[in-house]
Amino acid sequence: MNIETIREYCLAFPGTEETFPFDEVTLVFKVMGKMFALLPLHDDPPRCNLKANPEWSEELREAHHQIIPGFHMNKKHWNTIYFEDGLDEELMTKMIKHSYDLVVSKLTKKLKAELEELK
Repeated sequence: MNIETIREYCLAFPGTEETFPFDEVTLVFKVMGKMFALLPLHDDPPRCNLKANPEWSEELREAHHQIIPGFHMNKKHWNTIYFEDGLDEELMTKMIKHSYDLVVSKLTKKLKAELEELK
C-alpha cells in the first residue's frame, strides 16, 4: 500500500474527514470528529498510526517487525505501522477498518445515529 491508497481507503468510510490539526504534514482521519488514523506525509520510510484493542496490538507487534507501539501516542491503544516494508495489504486494510470500527464503537448514541444517517 502507498499513502494515496491508504488515504482513499480511509475516506471511503462513512463520516470520515481528513484534517491537519497538528501541522501541515500530518494527515489525520477522523470519524465524526474522533481520530482513527494518522498519516505523516513526510516520513521515510512511510508509516501511519492506527488504533487497536490492546490484545490485538500485542499480537500484531509480536508477529510483524513493521508494527511497533504508537509513536507519540498512547502505546496501549495505538500502533505505528511501517506499511511499505513488506506488510500484507490485506492486513493493512484490516487494521485500518479495525481502527475505524473501534472508534465508531466508542461514539455517543447521538453521533452513532448521525453516522447511520450518512450511510
